[in-house]
Amino acid sequence: MIKPSAPMREPTYFILAALQDEPLHGYAIVKRAQELSDGRVRLTTGTLYAALDRLTGEEMVRVAEETVVNGRARRTYELTERGLSALHEEAARLIAAARVVRDRSVRSTTATVRTAPA
Repeated sequence: MIKPSAPMREPTYFILAALQDEPLHGYAIVKRAQELSDGRVRLTTGTLYAALDRLTGEEMVRVAEETVVNGRARRTYELTERGLSALHEEAARLIAAARVVRDRSVRSTTATVRTAPA
């Protein structure tokens, strides 16, 4: 039996989700993650780059391009196949977890309502 990976922290999930459509540089990742999370995820520079370093080490993202802009290095990151797979696995885990609550809510609202005798 294959052991499922541990649940992702929300910032990691939204960093990977931000990179799903196209490679982005750091500031664009911050903005896209905030947008995708409806403002719940607000990444600081330190948090973002620590996560990107970790995700690069785990081969979930890679540097797609490195350029110099105004004398500063600007890296553009992209999602790898491994990162996309991990993102999809986490999305499936979240859907399954939500289904537990949703299905119980549906059952409770469709249950027969008992009325007191008149």
